[in-house]
Amino acid sequence: MPVADESAPRLPRTILYTGKGGVGKTSVAAATARSCAARGLRTIVLSTDPAHSLGDSLEQELGPEPREIAPSLWAQQIEAQVELEENWAAVRDWLGRILADRGVLGVAAEELTVPPGMDELFSLLRIRSHHASGDFDVIVVDCAPTGETLRLLSFPDVARWWLDKVLPWERRLVSAARPFAKTFLDVPLPGDDVFADVQRLVGNLVAMNEILRDRERTSIRLVMNPDRMVIREAQRTFTYLNLYGYLTDAVVVNRVFPEELSDSYFGAWRERQREQLEAVREGFAPVPLLLARYFPEEVVGPEMLDRLGAELFAGTEPEKVMHTELAQRITSENGRTVLSIPVPFADRSELDLSKVGQELIVRAGREKRTIILPTALARHRPVGARLESGTLEVSFEDDRPRRADRSAPAAELADRDPVPGGAPAGERDAGGRDRQRA
Repeated sequence: MPVADESAPRLPRTILYTGKGGVGKTSVAAATARSCAARGLRTIVLSTDPAHSLGDSLEQELGPEPREIAPSLWAQQIEAQVELEENWAAVRDWLGRILADRGVLGVAAEELTVPPGMDELFSLLRIRSHHASGDFDVIVVDCAPTGETLRLLSFPDVARWWLDKVLPWERRLVSAARPFAKTFLDVPLPGDDVFADVQRLVGNLVAMNEILRDRERTSIRLVMNPDRMVIREAQRTFTYLNLYGYLTDAVVVNRVFPEELSDSYFGAWRERQREQLEAVREGFAPVPLLLARYFPEEVVGPEMLDRLGAELFAGTEPEKVMHTELAQRITSENGRTVLSIPVPFADRSELDLSKVGQELIVRAGREKRTIILPTALARHRPVGARLESGTLEVSFEDDRPRRADRSAPAAELADRDPVPGGAPAGERDAGGRDRQRA
């Protein structure tokens, strides 16, 4: 393990890569780690993806503990089973006894004692130990596809409430009831070791959330290919990350056909990719784009990873926080959900909104931006919009409880001043789309 410089303690830079499976996420994470290490930064790259391929990408044998594989570079493939045994053993034993009493044995009982996603969550929590150790300058994480595990870290207020209010009282009540439990109940009560595991988990959730929301030191980078389905999935993930307050500081578009292929068999593919790249620029603005070509050989091993890193980070530092603000913000206000979108220098007379299914389309003059809404928000109807200090605020309401009352007045589309020529909020066009005019 590296030796930390105690004379100048500082928090490490943490970069998490996520994206749809098969887009080259692991290769990009490995290339980033090699680029950081080449700059003399003590760097660790670790994989929390259950389908590990980090060792294959680096052409190294990796295990559950960090291993130095190059100067200033360590790598680790976190094993979920090891993390579960260290952090969830008491809870598993207690749940296993309950299931055994009801005839559920063997593999079935073992699977049922681990909630879905918990193994990946414990793998992700390993980041905290590296963060606290001070051993590294940069932590690069190859996350599970689409960042679903990050959603489990998004409820710090609830976790703190359980940690401070509920768990201590539950522990006391169970301790007081234990002498009578065998007489009146046929269910074993949890012991102190079970509460200790749960309390440690909740505390780790709170700590990890604070790490992920530190926008000066931590960011997430989305990796995608210039394909329509992949881009839509990435846009949905992007909105979720903004919803949870996690900073996306760069978008990586991998496997882009180079210009010299325009007149070859791949010319039509190249043209389609060019169109999709425009959609990426519109959909993720103002987050910077990092592009990497489709190399003529597989990106495996130090030489090819270094070529990928050189292409991605030409003229910039790989560890740099490339963007510092959330591109979208979702809040609750007076019973409504409000989506805030920066539109600097926009003229409200040129702004137009429409919602088609899960897509919110924002037009400013000849420019267009498509935002893929989270599933919960996609069920809501836009009922108002206003432009304030360069930020467009779109209000949504759940339309379902109000369907019986068709006579309810449409909400007003408003700014600080009345909008010249503005159409009423909630208006639908001939295609059945919710439209707004700002």
